[in-house]
Amino acid sequence: MSVYKHHVFVCLNERPQGHPRGCCKQRDSEKLHLSLKKEIASRQLQKDIRINKSGCLDQCESGPMIVIYPEATWYANVKPEDAKEIVDALLEGKQVEKLKYSKET
Repeated sequence: MSVYKHHVFVCLNERPQGHPRGCCKQRDSEKLHLSLKKEIASRQLQKDIRINKSGCLDQCESGPMIVIYPEATWYANVKPEDAKEIVDALLEGKQVEKLKYSKET
């Protein structure tokens, strides 16, 4: 089994319609997951960057959420169109500042 440089976990948790916390799946996290996978594939980076599905990351109100390891970078309110910028940042060893999550936000 290969070892990846980065694991990107995309929350695909689904809560019942009308739940007060909402959920990432209802905020297009499936499209986000697919966009990230397509971006990785288009650059032939599948051996270096793994896009994984995740269960609840417990930050539902700020979703869609992703977390990237080993950097432990958390991103909030991520949209499918952010995929290119996220991958660019990973390759450059940087973070996408506008997407960074903190509990104070």
